[in-house]
Amino acid sequence: FGSSHFGSGHLVQFRSSDPGLPSTLLVSKMAVVVPRNFRLLDELEKGQKGDATSGVSWGLERGDDIMLTEWNGTIFGPLGTAFDNRIYSLSIVCGPSYPDTPPEVKFNTQINMSCADERTGKLKNAWPMLAKWKRDYTIENVLQQLRNDMSAAANRKLPQPPEGAMYS
Repeated sequence: FGSSHFGSGHLVQFRSSDPGLPSTLLVSKMAVVVPRNFRLLDELEKGQKGDATSGVSWGLERGDDIMLTEWNGTIFGPLGTAFDNRIYSLSIVCGPSYPDTPPEVKFNTQINMSCADERTGKLKNAWPMLAKWKRDYTIENVLQQLRNDMSAAANRKLPQPPEGAMYS
């Protein structure tokens, strides 16, 4: 996003893969709240262009999901931890009030971490990122924080379920 001053407002440019959307808007000096679908389109575009060097990747579960609700996430286990050389699959649901409320996030691959329910893989609402959710957080932020938490002292050496085991 870029902006430049223009009279009593700002010209704001944003990226969208939809040719029907304008790429420049004139907005007043008040705060602009980016609508849900514009925000998710931006997240989708970033996920599709990502190279996974950060150890995470994400994208839509189904290409025809026009509401941009159901997502897949992948976390590559950090080196030197119990998660090393493992690939973790996650399901992410961005409900109608996202990004004002956090997405529902669930590990599909079985994992032993304090933030995930041991029976279902669903992230606990008490996990700090969900408990203190901010509108500026993204799917990438959630995945990256989970990967960071894998390296935290409380999790890095926890015994893990057999490799490839999935939640039902």
